[in-house]
Amino acid sequence: MKAAVYQGKQDLTVKEVPLRDLKEDEVLIQVKYCGVCGTDIHIFNGDGGAFEVTPPLIPGHEFSGVVTKVGKNVTSVKVGDRVSGDPNDTCGECYYCKNGKAHFCTDMIGVGTTVNGAFAEYVITHEKQVYSFSEDLSFMEAAMAEPVSCCLNGIDLCNIKVGSTVLVIGGGPIGMIMLQLAKHAGAAKLILSEPVEEKRTQALKLGATKVINPLEEDVQTVLRNYCENVDVVIECVGNIHTQEDALNFAGNTATVMFFGLASPDDSFPLRPDLVFKKELKITSSFINPYTFKRAVAVLDSHMIDVKNLITNIVPLDDIADVFTKPEYRRTGKVMIKVS
Repeated sequence: MKAAVYQGKQDLTVKEVPLRDLKEDEVLIQVKYCGVCGTDIHIFNGDGGAFEVTPPLIPGHEFSGVVTKVGKNVTSVKVGDRVSGDPNDTCGECYYCKNGKAHFCTDMIGVGTTVNGAFAEYVITHEKQVYSFSEDLSFMEAAMAEPVSCCLNGIDLCNIKVGSTVLVIGGGPIGMIMLQLAKHAGAAKLILSEPVEEKRTQALKLGATKVINPLEEDVQTVLRNYCENVDVVIECVGNIHTQEDALNFAGNTATVMFFGLASPDDSFPLRPDLVFKKELKITSSFINPYTFKRAVAVLDSHMIDVKNLITNIVPLDDIADVFTKPEYRRTGKVMIKVS
């Protein structure tokens, strides 16, 4: 099969690779689309992602496709089913799995991170990772199930109440998903800080009640004039400067969610006095525990718009351009069209 193989730092090459045999509890999926994630960018640049990455490896963990073959013990899906897949395969036996913290599984298998993923014509997963979706949902939208599942975990940890004021920093695809989920969680005032005008315009269409250009406006002043208190700040950039901003912009008793993935060695000074005087709750969100089925349900219901977040569709043969050409970084979601 054809696949994009990560062979080391900034080396991603499309080549023919062998397809291994299925085990009795596994499913073979013909990949239709696979999204490019910030984690994939980190892997390409040699930083790793949520898990340790050892090349050679086929990345890609946000995928959809069609079941083409099943192992002899598989019963929940059949050949021809339209499916997406949770890339995080937990053991079910370790301390964390048995105590409701499976996303910290000590024997985690990560499709696209620790084992071959979906930047390929076919991907293999265990049956328990496969989720069917309806005919009403396109393959391209279904490939967004993994990022939506991660965002759902993040939203659950944000303590948004009906009537809350929520500030989202960063209007990329993740920020736009968070914006919409925050609206459905009950946010009354929903603010986006984003320097790109097109993204600010899109945010207003998706439910934002206020947008701010942080390069031309004083964010703190705008917030002070617009609301009495920022109850939740969701940082979706993954930059130490915007993470520090998140703490400064947060109101009293606010929850600050560091959702964006910064480089592993980056840091900034934290002022405990600020945390104390505001009584801040600082948290983060690690992958997608127990949220994938909910993500598929959210997408199947069309309660959020992910289709218009996809701005580039790139054939598998040209995948390297996505990682090397800066113009892709300035747009929305990039989807790799495989088959």
